[in-house]
Amino acid sequence: MTLSRYLPILDWGRRYDRAAFGSDALAAVIVTIMLIPQSLAYALLAGLPAEVGLYASILPLVAYALFGTSKALAVGPVAVVSLMTASALAPLGLDNVTEYVAAAAVLAALSGLMLVAMGLLRMGFIANFLSHPVISGFITASGLLIAVGQVQHILGVKAGGHSLPEMFAGLWEARGDINLPTLVIGLAALGFLFWTRKSLARLLIRAGLRPSTAATLARVGPILVVVATTVATWGLGLDGAGVAVVGAIPAGLPPLGLPLPDLGLVSALLMPALLISVIGYVESVSVGQTLAAKTRDRIDPNQELLGLGAANLSSAVSGGYPVTGGFARSVVNFDAGAATPAAGALTAIGLLGAAMYLTPLLFFLPKATLAATIIVAVLSLIDLALVKRAFSYAWADFAAVMATILLTLAAGVETGVAAGVILSLLLFVWKTSKPHVAEVGRVPGTEHFRNILRHKVDTDPKLVTLRIDESLYFANARWMEDMVLARVATEPRPNHLVLMCAAVNEIDLSALESLQDLNARLRDMGVTMHLSEVKGPVMDRLQRTGFLEELSGKVFLTQNAAFEALTRD
Repeated sequence: MTLSRYLPILDWGRRYDRAAFGSDALAAVIVTIMLIPQSLAYALLAGLPAEVGLYASILPLVAYALFGTSKALAVGPVAVVSLMTASALAPLGLDNVTEYVAAAAVLAALSGLMLVAMGLLRMGFIANFLSHPVISGFITASGLLIAVGQVQHILGVKAGGHSLPEMFAGLWEARGDINLPTLVIGLAALGFLFWTRKSLARLLIRAGLRPSTAATLARVGPILVVVATTVATWGLGLDGAGVAVVGAIPAGLPPLGLPLPDLGLVSALLMPALLISVIGYVESVSVGQTLAAKTRDRIDPNQELLGLGAANLSSAVSGGYPVTGGFARSVVNFDAGAATPAAGALTAIGLLGAAMYLTPLLFFLPKATLAATIIVAVLSLIDLALVKRAFSYAWADFAAVMATILLTLAAGVETGVAAGVILSLLLFVWKTSKPHVAEVGRVPGTEHFRNILRHKVDTDPKLVTLRIDESLYFANARWMEDMVLARVATEPRPNHLVLMCAAVNEIDLSALESLQDLNARLRDMGVTMHLSEVKGPVMDRLQRTGFLEELSGKVFLTQNAAFEALTRD
């Protein structure tokens, strides 16, 4: 086992050269410009002071550069995880800002420890347990919650709430307190940001820039809004007219270290930390795999757990909160030409400089501007067409999507994602508890066997062949037994039954016992039971039991061999 397995930098670092540094440095400059307003905005979304967003964007980038495997993934605060952080910390009732920030750091530490533990246990497969419809439904609902939650800052009012009904009720009650200057700034920022997303790239292409360069520059539009609205608020004294501003942001970095939490706080944050870890990992690895595919690279899901775990631990010790790989910043990093994970470390240097020297310039930055930045960013997460696709494809997926969306909107993010995951697992068990079983016959002139209800095939009344299209386990074993007995009991009764097992990848102990019972009952009925096309690993297990000796019939290598032998009897 080499050290480079856990420290990928030891592998790509040996090949690092001046050309790669130039590409990484250019990408770092562009991503740094993008991340400054975004980090501040996401910290406010999490209910934290704005500077915490910067703290959570520095050391995590360095940690991921050491342990991560994606060249372009940019780690830091993201919208969905920020919302989940706010939801996790709100029930704690912490009125003191210092305690709130400390709790956020504990949440990041717990998330980091969980991710590292999963990485060491090689649990990268955990991403497969969350179905794409559930994740998409959760992200869509979270995007709606985030967008609606930021409307209060656009209007210049105070309206709380963690669910959609609560948010709408709060906005309605505060409708008489709308601050006009804040509304003007918010709408102007929204309008400009939407324009940069939709039209600026085309304008830059017409000016002669390459499409990739134009798209990258269009994504850093928020920095222009930050500068313009900050200068306007300062020059016109709008803070005195009720425009909420970020205020004093401490320059530099907080002392490194992690506050010692009490057991009560840890226990209260364990489940939120687990949800944040899993959702953040799924989002991050999806982004990493998408970008890696564009350059025919690969990322290691197990190592990504270690990389994200290290990023969250480093965020915790530097006064940050939970982080993961963000889609927008990673795409910008990729389009800007990031050649290695070192681009993230160089971005961290740029953000360190911003935290140390630029924060005093952001005193008059309107919160409405940051709210507009968040709204425009999260609207790309909302995929309402998903509901239509799920409805037209499969009702089970539609049910999982709708349950996740509605419960997230009505009861909050933790309830929504937990319900979506549980419903997905229940639907999986339900669907596999009644697997598709087809009675098959031979296609004339071939050795292929197809469903007798779909194809014109040859059959024999003495022989019934049932193709089981699912692995056999405790949830479907008894159903399979009853279904086979019901079929054999119909007239004319066959002499032989063949279970075609080409699609059976697993037979657990419960299913084995059902097969044993089925074999005995069929023998009493005068029907011989056979198996065909049993896969090697399944056969290996069956051979370790006494089932094959008890089997009244034979195990045939192919279904055609079974058909030929049994129809000659």
